[in-house]
Amino acid sequence: MFQRFARLFTIKTKFEAFMVIFGLANGAADRGTHYLVQYPGWLGWFMFCLCPIAVFMAATRILDSVERARQDA
Repeated sequence: MFQRFARLFTIKTKFEAFMVIFGLANGAADRGTHYLVQYPGWLGWFMFCLCPIAVFMAATRILDSVERARQDA
């Protein structure tokens, strides 16, 4: 039963991966705008720029894992 439930949260295709990445990017952009309000000046912009970088790093890992799963299958 747990395996059936866990399959709902498994990214199987590139389309699903891009949808997850899109959601992460939207959340990061929103969080970045909050940083601009919380920390006015250069620190806010610095934190804002770090948010998309974290998404880029996560996106490469997600896409790499989907490609690897395809090759193994």
